[in-house]
Amino acid sequence: MNAPNPRYDIIIIGGGPAGLSAAIYGARDKLSVLIVEKGIMGGLITETEKLDNYPGFPDGISGFDLTEKMFKQAQKYHAKDLNAEVLSVTKSGDGFLIKTTEGDFDAGAVIISGGANHQKLEIPGEAEYTGRGVAYCATCDAPFYSDKTVAVAGGGNAALYEAMHLTKFAKKVYLIHRRAEYRATPVVQEQVHKNGKIEPVLDTIIESIEGSDFVERLRVKNVKTGKESSLPVDGIFVAVGLKPNTEFLKGIVDLDEGGSVVVDDSMRTSVPGIFAAGDIRRNSIRQVVGGCGDGAVAAIAAKKWLDSL
Repeated sequence: MNAPNPRYDIIIIGGGPAGLSAAIYGARDKLSVLIVEKGIMGGLITETEKLDNYPGFPDGISGFDLTEKMFKQAQKYHAKDLNAEVLSVTKSGDGFLIKTTEGDFDAGAVIISGGANHQKLEIPGEAEYTGRGVAYCATCDAPFYSDKTVAVAGGGNAALYEAMHLTKFAKKVYLIHRRAEYRATPVVQEQVHKNGKIEPVLDTIIESIEGSDFVERLRVKNVKTGKESSLPVDGIFVAVGLKPNTEFLKGIVDLDEGGSVVVDDSMRTSVPGIFAAGDIRRNSIRQVVGGCGDGAVAAIAAKKWLDSL
């Protein structure tokens, strides 16, 4: 006879700020908690060199250091962790069956906090030159572009922070955005405008990425004049947004047109007992502080759900 699957009160899918906060709240309430994370614990924010808008750190803190502290806090209350990818979530008896690449587990409640991945431009040359001049993380790859010319695609806070980080290494950074002005907050835009290494390229889209062994140039077009031109660069960093990691959730919980999980104010999904928190949910502000709040709300709601059973 097969041994029963390990069972936890709450299984948390994703170990970013939302998932770690949920783990702290759940484990602190004496619930058995398992965090399943397929990548690095801490999630995408570990790529951020400096967070200067997270409360309590007036001098800023790196995303890695912040989430490492969160993880240690969750472990302090005996939350467990597993490095694996979740393949499916299905209803099973009075709980849920979680199938992963490292085995099957049972849960009384599930909190989905799998975050999001970098959105891609989906243009010719992007896939071909990924790792050979196309990158998605300046904190990871900026040192490879010392004294070179690079471009950043995007107009939000993330793109502008990427551009500023790159100026520590590159000799010139083109900041390309399809609109007439950036979407980043005014204080971040002001920092960019003061940086002499950054050249704004507005009202412009990138049509293709070209080169030989490595990226050598971008084909760009001005959206107002229609004029096309070639922009010589040694690399391009794509920072045009995030796509929620919800492929495995299709047909399980309700998703919106963008693939984000639909939740109510208590982070409850369309399936009782399944909750969602952080970047993966609809209308997320996609800030660490918001993800932490979501995780706390989801854990409290999950406990109420378990108590009701």
